[in-house]
Amino acid sequence: MEKRLGIFFITAVLSASLAGCAKADNTGSNMSKENTTDNEAEAAPENRDVALTVWGAEEDEALLEQIFASFQKEYQDQADFHITYAAQSESSCKDALMADLEAGADVFAFADDQLNTLVAAGALEPVENADRIKAENLPGAVEAASVGDILYAYPLTADNGYFLYYNKQYFTPDDIKTLDRLLEVAEQNGKKITMDWSSAWYVYAFFGNTGLEAGLNDDGITNFCTWNKTDGPIKGVDVANAMLSIAQSPAFLSTDEAGFLSGVRDGSVIAGVSGVWNAMAMEEAWGKDYGAAKLPTYTCCSRQIQMASFSGYKLIGVNAYSKHNTWAARLAEWIANEKNQQLRFEMRGQGPANAKAAASASVQDSPAIAALIAQSEFSRLQRIGGNFWDPVSAFATNMAAGNPERIGLQEQLDVMVEGVTAP
Repeated sequence: MEKRLGIFFITAVLSASLAGCAKADNTGSNMSKENTTDNEAEAAPENRDVALTVWGAEEDEALLEQIFASFQKEYQDQADFHITYAAQSESSCKDALMADLEAGADVFAFADDQLNTLVAAGALEPVENADRIKAENLPGAVEAASVGDILYAYPLTADNGYFLYYNKQYFTPDDIKTLDRLLEVAEQNGKKITMDWSSAWYVYAFFGNTGLEAGLNDDGITNFCTWNKTDGPIKGVDVANAMLSIAQSPAFLSTDEAGFLSGVRDGSVIAGVSGVWNAMAMEEAWGKDYGAAKLPTYTCCSRQIQMASFSGYKLIGVNAYSKHNTWAARLAEWIANEKNQQLRFEMRGQGPANAKAAASASVQDSPAIAALIAQSEFSRLQRIGGNFWDPVSAFATNMAAGNPERIGLQEQLDVMVEGVTAP
């Protein structure tokens, strides 16, 4: 998700002796208990201080405190832990980490589209016990955590996509099938339908199922993009005109997450495009009228086009420069295990990447998760280079404003594509 959060620090010092089957900390070595005899595994080494810093989303503070507590309870006789939690948005984790790898967190949550950069920079090393981790998690999540066939991070969530939230008080099941009808109902009631066109992440929805393409080149850095294409069944200007038509509706509002939530709570917004991180807020605001569904179709080139989406995953990484690499890996695996992914769903409403947790009755009964699953048929794994975001945002922001300077649409599309594909 594209939220931008500041960094603040909350320190939880968890002191206890740790037990058992954990790998003995070797200050960077990958030696594990698997290479010891049973008697050696039972013998507790001398206690030592192990300081670990964990980066996670600001909203995860209470959840992570519980996970840290269960971690120290599980392992009791090998170290005195000093675990420092710091709030860091998953969407900007890469930037914060790359500023100084050696001073970065030992364990960190991040969005899967940052994986290739982190691996190329040497920030991540292959995960131990990779075959077991792969078997425990959903195939898409494993793919998102891997470069080639090598697993570099622990899958955490399988829900970093978007779909439609709507208030059942206003819409029938048929109303939510098309964006045209959603806007019509909202207009009739003096309400708003929202989507954030300042975020290129969401704007992909209009281009993704048109035959126009954008993606990462083989170099893993630069992009290809045909969104300005001038031939074929659907041209770039067709999509641009469709977006302008939507923007002209008095019921449409391009706004960020804060604006969406504010509108939901004050009653001015009755539907909007967002993700599972807002599921609890929707339920609190709309109660029995809370609904979620796949994205609607929209009118483009005199036909209905199913809106697309990027699919994304959150991962847990272990800093290759961690001074306590073995303990960091053990904690990362603990944060991402089946039990704690189920706890994450219960406390935060986030969809598990762990296959058993994802198949649980409580997860399957979630309207937001059901909507995400329905939308998954029309989604693709987000693999886009950094030059994609700003040009697409600039183009879509101007469409949302109604193209006030009346700049030619093909010209704007060409400028956008030039920026997206820049070396």
